[in-house]
Amino acid sequence: MKADPAVQRKLLELADVDAELARVDHRRRTLPELAEIAEAEKAVQTRKDAKVANETDLGDLDREVKRQEKEIDAVRAREDRDRALLAGGTVSAKQMTDLEHELNTLQRRQTTLEDDLLELMERREAVEADGQHAAVELAKAEEALQDAANRRDHALADLETVWVRRTEERGKLVPQFPQPLLDVYERVRKNRGIGAALLRQRRCGACRIELDRSAISRIAATAADEVVTCEECGAIMVRTAESGL
Repeated sequence: MKADPAVQRKLLELADVDAELARVDHRRRTLPELAEIAEAEKAVQTRKDAKVANETDLGDLDREVKRQEKEIDAVRAREDRDRALLAGGTVSAKQMTDLEHELNTLQRRQTTLEDDLLELMERREAVEADGQHAAVELAKAEEALQDAANRRDHALADLETVWVRRTEERGKLVPQFPQPLLDVYERVRKNRGIGAALLRQRRCGACRIELDRSAISRIAATAADEVVTCEECGAIMVRTAESGL
């Protein structure tokens, strides 16, 4: 394949543009903020789960407290009724004995229930404190996630600016090459990553392999408009005064 040496040298500009586009694409996929966001999302979810669990525990305790208070009220009401009967003087001696016995039993039951209620209230206070701590930790995790997302968005915006600029440059460069030459370039770039590179000091600029003497002699004898490719990586080797020929 033949191509004007000036056109071949122009391939280096296209290769530079493509190299930067490849770096931008790689950078987009490997931003450190992406891993940071993934970890922050896990942290947020863990703290949300902890908050939900705490709210569930608090709700269970609130229901238990209400049940306990209701039972205490029932015992007190029974005590009040028994005392009213005793004070009324309308019960028999046996009924009076039974009522006094029941009052003693009710008082012991009330003491037990009130002790249990106090324990429940203490547990509720501890769970409520845990909930406040969980809310603070969740807020911190959400703030860290938002900060990482903001930094990611800022980095992506910068990369997008470079991508748009370089894509426009590529659009202006591509029409300057004959289609057969461009086809070779694109095929090699797709398969190896670099479609063309400078042959500098007898070394391929794409794969960095140093050419042996026979290869250098063969290339030196090749016409300037003949397209030369690297036997190792297939990239188009652009010859200049730096090539060491």
